[in-house]
Amino acid sequence: MCHPSWGRARLAAQRLSDLARLRRVRDRIDREYARPLNVETLAADAGMTAGELGRSFRLAYGRSPYAYLMARRVERASVLLRHGGLSTTEVCFAVGCPSTGTFSTRFTELVGMQPDVYRLRATAAAAAPRVVRQATGPQQTRVRPSLATST
Repeated sequence: MCHPSWGRARLAAQRLSDLARLRRVRDRIDREYARPLNVETLAADAGMTAGELGRSFRLAYGRSPYAYLMARRVERASVLLRHGGLSTTEVCFAVGCPSTGTFSTRFTELVGMQPDVYRLRATAAAAAPRVVRQATGPQQTRVRPSLATST
């Protein structure tokens, strides 16, 4: 019969192995967000079922693999909308979204405004004149001599 601590050690090792697989899935999403990815393919490559990957990923990272992928795409799209000269449709396809409708819906859910509105506000903020505050250095407080010497 096995010692009880061996079972706990085996469970801990399995948990670490599962977390390593989930980290590899997350890293792949981070790296390949612009490519067509689906949960079934990610799960198969990690040696898991799609349901198992979804449950485990949500427990580890607080959202499903698809939600994580869309958040990564929206994050990259916001950078492209702020700095690039691409249209919203071009940005949509550049970050790997297959549909402009899905992209616009997810962007609005995560950012709080439509991609076109986001671009307009970002360009307006970039074009606004910036006021640079002159550094004055640390402020010194003077101690009145009458209070400093009276004891």
